[in-house]
Amino acid sequence: MSTVPAVASSQPVISDEPIFAEVDMAADTSGPIVRATVVQASTIFYDTPATLDKAERLLAEAAGYGSQLVVFPEAFIGGYPRGSNFGVTIGNRTAKGKEDFRKYHASAIDVPGPEVDRLAAMAGKYKVYLVMGVVERDGYTLYCTVLFFDNQGHYLGKHRKVMPTALERIIWGFGDGSTIPVFETPLGKIGAAICWENRMPLLRTAMYAKGIEIYCAPTADARELWQASVTHIAMEGGCFVLSANQFCRRKDYPPPPDYIFSGTEEDLTPDSVVCAGGSVIISPSGTVLTGPNYDGEALISADLDLGEIARAKFDFDVVGHYARPEVLSLIVKDHPTKPVTFSSSSVKKENSEQPLH
Repeated sequence: MSTVPAVASSQPVISDEPIFAEVDMAADTSGPIVRATVVQASTIFYDTPATLDKAERLLAEAAGYGSQLVVFPEAFIGGYPRGSNFGVTIGNRTAKGKEDFRKYHASAIDVPGPEVDRLAAMAGKYKVYLVMGVVERDGYTLYCTVLFFDNQGHYLGKHRKVMPTALERIIWGFGDGSTIPVFETPLGKIGAAICWENRMPLLRTAMYAKGIEIYCAPTADARELWQASVTHIAMEGGCFVLSANQFCRRKDYPPPPDYIFSGTEEDLTPDSVVCAGGSVIISPSGTVLTGPNYDGEALISADLDLGEIARAKFDFDVVGHYARPEVLSLIVKDHPTKPVTFSSSSVKKENSEQPLH
């Protein structure tokens, strides 16, 4: 096994079981090795402080095993509201649904904000690069966001999900082209796309053009079909793909009537699995290094031989020698888009520059 159960403990838990994938490395790998971990664990729903405490326990445990990069699932801080419909039907929103959104909004975090500061401090304390899925609060609009931190405790930036899926669109806003970063780090070039936006070819192409080498894919999709998507991305992009998903049982969410799994609540017991995980790490050649895991909460780790990137790109470089820009090209509008801009400051500046008569 290349996984270790994630134990809710205040101290890192050391296991006798090996946690790193049995990857066949050549004696001369010709590239640096990065030890990476994807976290498969559940949010403590409606309790952001407790979720942050849990994140720190898991981060400490991963760091204790020598991990240099740790990736958490989509919406780990703030929670993925699986099964909820927020009382929405076409033309109507219920009072309970509005109250559900108020509580969800209260569980989200401001970026920047005190929770971001704590996450940065955690990354610095345990000397790891941290990729964290959060629900970001910007006024009264929420975004599904990934935050990036370096191992010195610095916040690097964020990616907002550009296209929420299906009913997610009633609770999350849409990211724009200004938050599709790829960060150059000593571990390699790191970026992220969230869940089904990974199925958007043009978004992937933009990230490939930025030179992504370690492609993080936090998700909420536990289906076996998801494995086909992330395997394809690894081969298409010539990059490592690190996909982290939550493993959740019904009891990880508030009980009814406070929280309802619409349409399935009557069939669920407290121990029913409502998200089965499937977290996985895949090499640029499409080889599964570790996972997918469907057994429970776990830390899923592998050693990444970065020399594999060049070997894969020799076969296929989607924005390099395998591109045909004279036939097919992409323009990315990477400036921030704002619904309202104010011209008063520029008008005042222009007036101040007028000569006096």
